[in-house]
Amino acid sequence: MSVKFSSSLPTDREVVLGILNNSVEALNKLYAAYFPMVLQFILNNNGDEDDAKDVYQETIIVLYNKIKSGSFELSSKLKTYIYSVSRRIWLKKLAQHNKKTNNIADFEDVLAVEEDIEQHEQKDMQFDKMKVALESLGEPCKTIIEDFYIHDHSMQEICEKFGYTNTDNAKTQKYKCLQRLKKIFFQS
Repeated sequence: MSVKFSSSLPTDREVVLGILNNSVEALNKLYAAYFPMVLQFILNNNGDEDDAKDVYQETIIVLYNKIKSGSFELSSKLKTYIYSVSRRIWLKKLAQHNKKTNNIADFEDVLAVEEDIEQHEQKDMQFDKMKVALESLGEPCKTIIEDFYIHDHSMQEICEKFGYTNTDNAKTQKYKCLQRLKKIFFQS
C-alpha cells in the first residue's frame, strides 16, 4: 500500500501511515516540512546547522520507533510533537555541554506537550512498577486484585471463586492483599 501525499506538507495521518509502510517519501516529506523549524530553534540557541541535523535525526528516530512499536498516540499536532522532542534533546545536549541558552521560545502548546510526555513517561513507569509488584504478590492475592480492579468482578464472584464463607471474608482478604501490594510497590 503506497501513501500518496496530497500537497507539499503531508498530513499527520499520512506521515504515520507512511512510516508504518516504510515509505522513504514519507520521511523525506517529514524532513522537508519540519526541519526548518528545528534548525531555526537550534540556531537561536547556541547551535549550528550540524547540531540541528543531529537533533532532527534523533527526533525522527524517536518518532519512527514510537510509531513502529505501536505505542505512538498523537495527542497534539505532529509539528508540535517534533518541536517538543527536538527541544528536549537539544536542551539536554546543552546541559551536558554546560552552554548557556538564550531566547528559548516557550510556546504554551509545546510546554503542554512536554508536560504530557513527562506525565505519560511517569505513568508508564508507574504501570511497569505496578506490574512487577503485582507479579511478586503471589496467589491468591494477585488474582483477587486483578479480578476486582481489572476484570470488575464483584466481591460475591470472588467469594465463590476462592471458596470464602462470605463476602466479608473476601473483602478482608482483598484488603490484606492491597496492603501487601502497597508495601511491595512503595519498596521497589
